[in-house]
Amino acid sequence: MNIINKFREEEGFRTLCLTILSGIFLLVSFFRWIPGLPFDAAWIAIVISGIPIVFGAIKGLITEFDVTADVLVAIALIAAIIIEQYFAAGEVAFIMQLGTVLEDVTAGKSHKSLQALIKLTPQKACLHTADGDREILASEVKTDDILLIRPGEAIPVDGEILSGITSIDQSIMTGESVPVDRMIGDEVYQGTINQQGVIKIKAINLGDDSSLKKMIRLVRQAEENKAPIVRIADKWARILVPVALGCSLLIWLLTKNIYRAVTALVVFCPCSLILATPTAMMAAIGNATKKGILIKSGSAVEAVAKIDTLVMDKTGTLTYGKLQVENIRILDGNIDKAYFLKLIASAEKFSEHPLAKAVLLYSESQGIIAKDPESFAMQVGKGVVAAVDGHEILIGIKIIGQELINNSPEALNLMEETQKCGKTVLPVALDGKIIGIISIADVLRRETKNTISELKKAGLSRMVMLTGDNQAVADSIGKAINMTDIFASQLPGDKAGSIKNLTERGYSVGMIGDGVNDAPALATASVGIVMGAIGSDVAIEAADIALMSDDISKLPFLIRICRKTKSRIIFNITISMFINFCAIIFAGFGILNPVTAALVHNCGSVFVVVNSALLLTYKEQDEVAA
Repeated sequence: MNIINKFREEEGFRTLCLTILSGIFLLVSFFRWIPGLPFDAAWIAIVISGIPIVFGAIKGLITEFDVTADVLVAIALIAAIIIEQYFAAGEVAFIMQLGTVLEDVTAGKSHKSLQALIKLTPQKACLHTADGDREILASEVKTDDILLIRPGEAIPVDGEILSGITSIDQSIMTGESVPVDRMIGDEVYQGTINQQGVIKIKAINLGDDSSLKKMIRLVRQAEENKAPIVRIADKWARILVPVALGCSLLIWLLTKNIYRAVTALVVFCPCSLILATPTAMMAAIGNATKKGILIKSGSAVEAVAKIDTLVMDKTGTLTYGKLQVENIRILDGNIDKAYFLKLIASAEKFSEHPLAKAVLLYSESQGIIAKDPESFAMQVGKGVVAAVDGHEILIGIKIIGQELINNSPEALNLMEETQKCGKTVLPVALDGKIIGIISIADVLRRETKNTISELKKAGLSRMVMLTGDNQAVADSIGKAINMTDIFASQLPGDKAGSIKNLTERGYSVGMIGDGVNDAPALATASVGIVMGAIGSDVAIEAADIALMSDDISKLPFLIRICRKTKSRIIFNITISMFINFCAIIFAGFGILNPVTAALVHNCGSVFVVVNSALLLTYKEQDEVAA
């Protein structure tokens, strides 16, 4: 029953089943497996596969004035029926429908990015009034309403903080792993997460004007503006139809033999052209899948083959997306590293801040076990005050104070140098004296620099880095890996705008990212690539290709196999056209009849399929060696 329902409801599945049925009856017709049938079994293939082609050709001519490959096939099919060459008619119809099925497999994709983004939109809000707090729907919030946001809650609308200090996880908007401190007067965005303190905000941007809804709108517009893929056979049809008709008419006028004229039409049908693209695409997609690269459609292969510019998100793509202690400088000669780590780990033990977690992980990796502090207080947006072994420990620039920092020139110079390199600095004070500096950063992936180099060797002329982080951080990463362009402080709309600008300047742009904030950019680019293992569901759905691991070193293989696929398709088309023209000459001299022409036709199609299948064995070293 499920199969019957699927047959009724899913056009693609229905077409596949009917095409298989057509092939079965063609075999019955050719080998005469069912003697005594009152009609040629090829008629089943003609009705099932041929009628849709004929109606499609008529519809295209009448409603769109468009000459497609179906027009030539429909003419050949009808002509073959008129001279009672039913197997030839059924075979042409079957091959064309088979090509359509393969194209549907490779071209079909269903982006669910809009639905995924919509799910991120907060549905409820806590309205703060003089009469108390009450929960309402987020859609009921009005401009200037006062909302109460507790730790762990998503912010329901864009707003301005009226009271409270907190840290906000803005990764949904900027993609950056470090939460930002926010206080009175600062703006907060819909969908971002309040991590620590209780805050009150005044609603500012509601409905379609909110930052999250703007991001949804960007994705929708990008997907709607993508040009539809045109079948390669249809691109050639405007030339093939008049040439085929002309050759057929010429053969009929010269030989006065209608069979030869129809044979020319049969061999001229663009079945090999129809098969050339989808078979190569399927082979490339299958090979890439074995390498852990999920390509959602044949159009994505075509788009990758054309790109000359690759735009890359920083956090989680070029870097690991996890904060790590990069360096520790101890400024007090009387304190060794082990004791210093014990002090800071114990002071940060009860903190939930990502920077504190980075410190604790580093200490554990060094074999240091943190003890419970005698006292602990975290001042949101400033830092930590704790008592460890009877000593007062202060961690953080704001909690220590600029005056104490200025009194330690060595610490001040070290902090300034570290910040210029784009790293987060945590000074540590013991009983009113700065004893050390901790630098924390999002670490560059080991394979990043070599991958960038290989991508340039693969033919990409521009490598662009986009990040929501500040310019200092962006420059420190981008220059280290020789990026062509570096754009910092990029919100979702900015990233999509940067890609649109590159496209308008004539570049064919691919984009690789991993976060929700990358979704508009992924959808705007000619082809979107997402880091599948660590990427958000929204980004994965908005992209055309997903790396199923977080290994960007697979990108050069992706570029090379897509370009190899494009050249293989061109070769297939060239050979199939050569076979067709040779067959026309043989048809003109009467060497081929409609049935043998259909078989020759099949030989060309088989060659295309086999040659395309060789892409399944393609390895990157083959290309490098070549």
